Amino acid sequence: MDFNRNTKKETFIPTSSMGDIAFLLLIFFMVTTIFREESGLPVELPRAEAGEEVNRELVSNIYINRVGQISIDDRLVQIKHITDIIGQKISENPQLVVAFKTDTYANYGLVSDVMEELKEVNAVRVFFNNDIESQPGHKF
Repeated sequence: MDFNRNTKKETFIPTSSMGDIAFLLLIFFMVTTIFREESGLPVELPRAEAGEEVNRELVSNIYINRVGQISIDDRLVQIKHITDIIGQKISENPQLVVAFKTDTYANYGLVSDVMEELKEVNAVRVFFNNDIESQPGHKF
């Protein structure tokens, strides 16, 4: 005699509308979520003004190519002479602007060393440009 009763009932969950329910929940949370801007430090950035043209006599160009050659005003120099040359130019004209142009593939260590040399002579008016006209094969 088998007295065991089958007490388990099979439950059936309709899955035909499961996608609709998930989609409605997604829309509900998207609509009710409050989007807030990330709070950070308040910074007021300066507005760009029209660039003013600088007299060529006030500009000294430093070029560094991909093989590590350094040129100041179209003269090849070694890194140890940069402080002497730029220091003399700044003493002659304190308004000197140094245009620092490097090849895209120049060694950044060398670029950093040249920047340190410029700091030593207090060359604070420096602008950087890596768009040398004849890249990638620029010659001095």
